[in-house]
Amino acid sequence: MSATPQPVGGPPGPPSTVAARVRIDHYSAVHLAAATARQIALDSGLPGALPDRAAVLASELASNIAKHAQEGSVFVQPLPLRPGVEILAFDRGPGIPDLEAAFTDGWTTTNTLGSGLGAVRRIASEFTLRTNPGAGTVICARLTAPGAPAVRGPDLAALCLPRESEDSCGDGWAVADTGDPATETPQRTVVVVDGLGHGPPAAEAADTALRAFRRGPDLPLPALMTSLHKSLRRTRGAAVGLLRLRADGHAEHCSVGNVRAQTVGFDGVRSRLSGQPGVVGWNMPLPRVQRIPVPPGSLLVLHSDGVDPRWTYDPTRFLLRLPPPLLVASLAHDFRRSRDDATVLATGALLPLPDAPPDGGRRTGSPLPGSPEPRSPKRDE
Repeated sequence: MSATPQPVGGPPGPPSTVAARVRIDHYSAVHLAAATARQIALDSGLPGALPDRAAVLASELASNIAKHAQEGSVFVQPLPLRPGVEILAFDRGPGIPDLEAAFTDGWTTTNTLGSGLGAVRRIASEFTLRTNPGAGTVICARLTAPGAPAVRGPDLAALCLPRESEDSCGDGWAVADTGDPATETPQRTVVVVDGLGHGPPAAEAADTALRAFRRGPDLPLPALMTSLHKSLRRTRGAAVGLLRLRADGHAEHCSVGNVRAQTVGFDGVRSRLSGQPGVVGWNMPLPRVQRIPVPPGSLLVLHSDGVDPRWTYDPTRFLLRLPPPLLVASLAHDFRRSRDDATVLATGALLPLPDAPPDGGRRTGSPLPGSPEPRSPKRDE
């Protein structure tokens, strides 16, 4: 049993991007998962009984793994786009052969109360599950604060984990949505930072880069990369990957160092982009922007070298069809290099806005792929 809970909250400002991981290798880990979720919910400012509900979600998901599965983990972190907590559960089998029965209160295969998944679905603000019988199950349960604004644009998910047995994490990520979707072309800019090495000096470099990103996320990507380069000169430097999604069916990519980007669709990995050689803050080359097509329904994935890029060589159909939160959980669990910090981020594509109506009325945004899914369970055949 192990966990890597990180401090969340504290002084006003963006929450920590580092997730807590609880490995479910013994039933006693269930209590640790619940305590971790409760603390992160409290640190995230969730009011009233919501921290206790977060603890129940984590406890039920961890208990389900302990009783029915193997090689499982629970990840807990603040939600990326609005106030709330996200709890991800992943295991390597045996999967759920009958989902309808599994959600029925009182159904059990272990002589227990049998209310776990049904209770999770009822308590969670958003619930998504995919299971691959014989291989494993991955679940996302999100709990949002009352009155939290709806997400505008596609869903986004990320997991940032420190090197095994360490608390400091030299990786980090951030996202910025700019533009009014009703009146102008929206855009989403994301960054993944990998501080050189690991431990506190790498964490300092990552934090410095993220602060610089938040000061001007709508700058042209070469100017934004140059801004990060200047801010990192007094640190050990970092690898930096930038992606900007536009509503014209394309994305811009600018990366220096070992941060990789991929476009993922149901039919496979469509593009694989690596960074220019160099270190931001030390010997950065002239930043180069690549323009890549992003068909509707695609996901963009950005990750540090703590995630093995070989996941793109022959991904399973099950993996390719996962929505953002389940995809990042699967990649972080199955392809993470435990001797390095690791970050993986996935976001849905932006869709073009419809043309202005003939009467000159205002344009309105349209539903976008990658947005949060319905609460009803789905299963890939």
